[in-house]
Amino acid sequence: MERWKESQLEQISSTTELGNAFQSSLNFVKNMGFKFFAFSTTCPTKTEQFHTLLYNNYPVAWSREYERKKLVVTDPIVAHCNQTTLPVLWSEDLFGNTPWIWDALEEQGIQHGWSQAVHDEDSGLCSIVSVARSHCPISAWELYENLGFTTFIGRHLHSLVAQAVPRQPEKNGGTHLSPREIDVLNLAAAGKTAYESARILNLSARTVNFHVQEAIRKLGVNNKVSAVIAAAKAGYLDSDTMR
Repeated sequence: MERWKESQLEQISSTTELGNAFQSSLNFVKNMGFKFFAFSTTCPTKTEQFHTLLYNNYPVAWSREYERKKLVVTDPIVAHCNQTTLPVLWSEDLFGNTPWIWDALEEQGIQHGWSQAVHDEDSGLCSIVSVARSHCPISAWELYENLGFTTFIGRHLHSLVAQAVPRQPEKNGGTHLSPREIDVLNLAAAGKTAYESARILNLSARTVNFHVQEAIRKLGVNNKVSAVIAAAKAGYLDSDTMR
């Protein structure tokens, strides 16, 4: 293995904060020759709908369109990953029944990629890792040459989320999140930083962090990721998902 790969993988494996681990993974993926990287974890809620914790560096326009049109419902990548952990190459044929999604991917320059899933029967979580670029289709040889790296990254990121899954009942006693606490957790689930959330909500970053800490306290968990998962499982957060 090339020295830079070994060094960066060691850095990823030693990182225990999800946001930092994602950023280190993104740097590794870029060094592999890909511009885009996405990681999402879907957890079941009490309403039997699903909520997704999402990190990616996709174009903002694409993420907004994906969310607005609720493309997750018809996305063949999501359908594939929900059923199997085998990787899937993105292709025009794969999107044969949803050509409008393929056209939108092509327009945004993220049409060449692959995705793979991590399924966790114990927690009920399903994570999806995707890498993509705008130039040059990905051959089967390139996929399998790099599959071990993305599998390693996906499992590490997934383990950080799984460790945060609350073990106690999610919504007990007098637990009640305020509308603002729900707002900041929804934005945290979408991968927004405190600074980004503050701009969206027209608050200070300090106030956003205060609401996050209050939600953590009320839910009886230890960190922001745990709070997002606990709130989602309890039915507090939006049920929309995005790849």
